[in-house]
Amino acid sequence: MILSVSSSFMNSVIDLITVLVIFVFVLALTYYVTRWIAGYQRTKTAQGNLSVLEGIRVSNSQSIQIVRAGTDKYLVVGVSKDQMTLLATLTADELRATTLPMKQTSRPGERFSDILEEFKKKHAK
Repeated sequence: MILSVSSSFMNSVIDLITVLVIFVFVLALTYYVTRWIAGYQRTKTAQGNLSVLEGIRVSNSQSIQIVRAGTDKYLVVGVSKDQMTLLATLTADELRATTLPMKQTSRPGERFSDILEEFKKKHAK
C-alpha cells in the first residue's frame, strides 16, 4: 500500500518536472523565433523604397506618420483603420532630423541613486 502511494507521488513529480521543462523550451523557442522574424522583416523593409520615419497616435485607430518615399520625398499621411490620406509633402529642408544622437546626461559608471539625489536637489521646493 505504501509503495503504491509513493509511486504515484513520484509519477506526479516527474510529470510536473516534464511539463515545466516543456514550458521553458516553448518559451525559449518562441523568444528566438520572434527575434529571427523581426530581423528578417527589418532587412526586408530596409531594402525597399518606403520607410516610416516617425509617427504619432492621434486616437486608438488613427495616427499621423511621416513616410520617406524614394530618396528625397517625404509625405505626411493620416492613417486610420479604413483609409490613408495625404496631408502634406515635405522637403528635406523642412524635415527636422529625427535621428539626432541622444544627449548623454549621465557619466559612465554613475549610479541611479546619485542621479536621483541630484535631481531632487535641483527640483527641491
